[in-house]
Amino acid sequence: MGKQANPRKVKDNEALAIARTLRTSPRKLNLVARLIRGCKVGEALRRLSFDKHRMALEVKKVLQSAVANAENNHQLDVDRLVVAEASVGRAFVMRRYHARARGRGAPVEKPFSNLRMVVREEDRKPEARNQKSETRSRKSEKKKKTENRKKDV
Repeated sequence: MGKQANPRKVKDNEALAIARTLRTSPRKLNLVARLIRGCKVGEALRRLSFDKHRMALEVKKVLQSAVANAENNHQLDVDRLVVAEASVGRAFVMRRYHARARGRGAPVEKPFSNLRMVVREEDRKPEARNQKSETRSRKSEKKKKTENRKKDV
């Protein structure tokens, strides 16, 4: 008779971690999140460890939390995890005033951001990779043929 559990917000092969009210603008946070989108987790952690941005440490914490959620809560294989999504959103803006000359005040905005990170367990098979390379080679062959036809004319 208790309360029903919330439905999962992500798929069965994914894990989620969210950081709210990070003290930086979404634009600056997105610069860091952009570095790791689509990367394997090990590579993403390496990139964040050596990144010069101040928020790289916070993004790294969120990524580590997502990996821990995947391992402990959803029993996913850590070695096959990929950063599927790293989305940045706007939280709120603190508005302050800074004293200026002749009794005036200048507005100062201090933005906050949210970060949502989803890691996915990739199940790539060697056959799928070969199919992709075959289609690429076919496309390049077609392109070469059309270029040769253009040269002949």
